Amino acid sequence: MAVQLGINPLTWTNDDLPTLGADTPLETCLTEGRQAGFAGFELGNKFPRQANVLGPILAAHDLMLVSGWYSGKLLTRSVTEEIKAVQPHLTLLRELGANVMVFAEVTNCIHGDQNKPVHLRPQFPANRWQEYGEKLTEFARYTQKQGVQIAYHHHMGTVIETEEDINHLMENTGDEVGLLLDTGHLTFAGADPLTVTERWAKRINHVHCKDIRPDVLNDIKNRKTSFLDAVLSGVFTVPGDGCVDYPAIFQVLKKQNYEGWLVVEAEQDPAIAHPFTYATMGYNNLRKFARDAELF
Repeated sequence: MAVQLGINPLTWTNDDLPTLGADTPLETCLTEGRQAGFAGFELGNKFPRQANVLGPILAAHDLMLVSGWYSGKLLTRSVTEEIKAVQPHLTLLRELGANVMVFAEVTNCIHGDQNKPVHLRPQFPANRWQEYGEKLTEFARYTQKQGVQIAYHHHMGTVIETEEDINHLMENTGDEVGLLLDTGHLTFAGADPLTVTERWAKRINHVHCKDIRPDVLNDIKNRKTSFLDAVLSGVFTVPGDGCVDYPAIFQVLKKQNYEGWLVVEAEQDPAIAHPFTYATMGYNNLRKFARDAELF
């Protein structure tokens, strides 16, 4: 597929902190996202999870299903158990034409706990990288046969968060496991998104374009806040409104002939960051960065 621009409903309504945008209906998210220019949406907590229900809703707005988050637990489940657990999600993605699945290991994760500082996140058990990599590769091989490839999402507050974590994961998994590049989470974790892009460009199969406000990041790190309080403080924003060097990152993706989605995923408090305004800003900036890099 060619490069396309999508958005996550976190701009309007938050999965990890449902009080944010709680009263905003799905219709508003989809209407404004399409008006801003986006071709597709990732799943959110207000989306129906039956293809025969969601498909017509998306079609009415001339939108595609991009992907959707899946909470993996391969540190505690067998591959067989994970395959059984993923069936409803995998079926929805496949039936609506999404060819990547956002996968994150959530065992002992703390990103949804507003009372726990994010720097206290769980560490990946060092003696289990090879075992875990083999299990994730086997799981990814299964989903790939179903037409959907895993896009592993490194995420603040989880066992795979840092550049070092990502390197270990990629080194211990096969090509069946793609990498979701999230520029905001990498910057938050103290990594350089460009360095990670350059090293793992061949494995990147999905991109979350989340920018960072550096002054806010410094403040929340000094205060040792939770992930959700960092969101409420405004650490994230749309591409082009922060410190991430998207032109350089997109040049690397162009050299690798990246094909897939570029997704604006920038959770903020919608009462402060007007969703349609930021969605439009994100689309316009992302389109310019992509065009300048000749991604389309």
